[in-house]
Amino acid sequence: MHTQPTIDFRLTEVAEHPERLSRIRGLLADSGLGLDNDIILFVEALSGSQLVGCAGLAANVIKCVVVDEQMRGVNLSARLLAEVENVALAHGHFHLFLCTRPCNKERFARSGFWPIAQSGNSAVLMENTPLGIERYCRSLAGQRRCGERIGAIVMNANPFTLGHRHLVEQAARCCDWLHLFVVREDASFFPFRERLEMVRAGVAHLSNVSVHEGSQYIISRATFPAYFLKESGEVQQAWSEIDVLIFRDFIAPALGITHRFIGSEPFCDITRQYNQTLHQLLTPQISVVEIPRIKATGNAISASEVRRLLRTQQVSRIREIVPESTFAHLKAHYSARAEVA
Repeated sequence: MHTQPTIDFRLTEVAEHPERLSRIRGLLADSGLGLDNDIILFVEALSGSQLVGCAGLAANVIKCVVVDEQMRGVNLSARLLAEVENVALAHGHFHLFLCTRPCNKERFARSGFWPIAQSGNSAVLMENTPLGIERYCRSLAGQRRCGERIGAIVMNANPFTLGHRHLVEQAARCCDWLHLFVVREDASFFPFRERLEMVRAGVAHLSNVSVHEGSQYIISRATFPAYFLKESGEVQQAWSEIDVLIFRDFIAPALGITHRFIGSEPFCDITRQYNQTLHQLLTPQISVVEIPRIKATGNAISASEVRRLLRTQQVSRIREIVPESTFAHLKAHYSARAEVA
């Protein structure tokens, strides 16, 4: 009769114990997994002094769940999940997400996670409640507006430029009502609250636009769990497909959205591929309308150019490509850094 090995669990705060990361990284690598750099803590499973499993937590997203091959079949992954969920609860995170390969979906379902959207055989996004996306859609439905043409824009606005304003104005002119979502994440140069403030100020003159705070159902490429995907192209496809499918199957029906507006993308390959995914997955249910970018001083306006000019203190040129409301924000919050005047 075989006795199950004794397993001890240890909490590792990444900032306090960076020396433990090498063993964690090695265990992940043995299973073909990477280490996402936004993880703040790990629950380690130890058999004696040997690391035999781990599960990471980045805010309310569980990542990097792995068990040593020799320890599989003893229910260790379920115990690890329970441990990291308890840690998340202690940190005030009750609504949890994870992203994994579809072949692991049943295993995580047995631990109380429900699928939301899936990208082929690459990735499935799951949450620890069967009602999470449903509750979110009910909250959106309370902001539904009447009309035959209901539009939507999703933007990062890092920061909000004249190009963003042009896109919103053109879309609002075409629609009975326009829903504008600002992606919620703080991995960008400008934090979410600042970006939201700049967007609200920049569209305040439009009477048929609702500005929505993004949610975790509008997924940022910067924070998408990618540790189990080896190729950057695979990460890009999985992120874009899951994000677009959630929009198509949940967000758009809740708000009665008929049109999705996007700006043309002359610079960024990631955004250009995302736009292609929108065309592929939304039509014919939702019309995708691509609006050409406007130019300033002969070049297409981009938020990345604003950030570059801010870093290099070329202040006069910033004023040429952002609304006065955005410039006022930069002056108030970044004058010491870039001498905005």
